[in-house]
Amino acid sequence: MRIEEIRKIGVAGAGTMGSGIVQVFSMSGFNVRVVDVSENVWEIARKNIINSLDRFIKKGTISEEDKRSTLERISFSTDIETLADSDFIIEAVFENFNIKKELFEKLDAICRDDVIYASNTSSISITEMASVVKRPDKFVGMHFFNPVPIMKLVEVIPAIQTSEDTINVAIELCKRIDKVPVRCKDTPGFIVNRLLVPFMIDAVRMYEQGIASKEDIDTALKLGANLPMGPFELMDFTGVDIAYHVAEVFFEYLREPRYAPPPLLRQMVKAGYLGRKTKRGFYNYGDK
Repeated sequence: MRIEEIRKIGVAGAGTMGSGIVQVFSMSGFNVRVVDVSENVWEIARKNIINSLDRFIKKGTISEEDKRSTLERISFSTDIETLADSDFIIEAVFENFNIKKELFEKLDAICRDDVIYASNTSSISITEMASVVKRPDKFVGMHFFNPVPIMKLVEVIPAIQTSEDTINVAIELCKRIDKVPVRCKDTPGFIVNRLLVPFMIDAVRMYEQGIASKEDIDTALKLGANLPMGPFELMDFTGVDIAYHVAEVFFEYLREPRYAPPPLLRQMVKAGYLGRKTKRGFYNYGDK
């Protein structure tokens, strides 16, 4: 599959990351088919995309016509068969290997031999996932960042089975949607999370030890390191459960104590305090 031949993009998963990926591809002129198990999920995704496009209109970045044509290029379904003739498929489902494995086995049964698979995983081994498909040379990691329509970076992660042609197509595709690709070996956390997760874990430990309040830690990092968000604000934004899960994956793979999830993080996940999406995390968001 050459980059010039890629016109139809398939996206499996219409959650926060999936809907953002759908939006950026459609805005760049690709026809995008989206599949999720629940109509309710992709109805929410459609509303989120519309709201995001409206914000771009207010900023003067796009026009009403751009919004209309972007939405016309997107189709939603609960039937995985609708992805059968896609040229390039991006998986953005829950961070669980068995769920992803089941999805790719279903795709393998219906897709063409020349389709390229990409996973948006933030922590699961690309090599392990590539091993479950019939054509592992056409499997690659493409890790987008939230919010996808705004964040420029995409980590491109080849498995040891991935062909150089597949890597080049993924890199070029990132450029076609106005993203900046960086290439990374298949290692836990890739580049950003390998550095970011220990930083967030250390912040939680500092808070647990009573060294400083979460508010003061956030303020110190924003004003002292010029970060747009403090570590607790960031975990609330991306999901406390995501930080916990990724830390667990790191610890299981690397067996270094610094990656072990702090007790407070574990307790918050059990309590359902997952951040903005549940209206309570390290901070309480009420009806905001």
